[in-house]
Amino acid sequence: MKIPRAVARMNKKVTNPIQRQWAPRLAPWAMIEHVGRKSGKKYSIPVLAWVDDDRLSIVLTYGRHTDWVRNVQAAGEFGLVRKSKHFKVVRPRIIPSDSPDVASGARIPARMFESVLIGTIVDG
Repeated sequence: MKIPRAVARMNKKVTNPIQRQWAPRLAPWAMIEHVGRKSGKKYSIPVLAWVDDDRLSIVLTYGRHTDWVRNVQAAGEFGLVRKSKHFKVVRPRIIPSDSPDVASGARIPARMFESVLIGTIVDG
């Protein structure tokens, strides 16, 4: 399943600005900080992110072809703000949602979607 693009457009304009107020502080919410691969512009978006030790899992509710996913894959790293702490995430890659590499907390929500972005958290 994938959330429709119309919902994504509404979230970008309405929901995301509201979520930016509390997402960096309230797990499993987090903020992804990335740079546009074409524009070079800095972006920050709220996501649901689960962590097991140094492994990060983000269920790709809009699919694997969103701009932010393509940006972080092209860069090979991105920033993460979770529980008011800044982290660097390296080696982002997309895996099937039924993979054993998905963080334990993300396994149930991942069942409803096709893919999960995983990465390794290093000190920010």
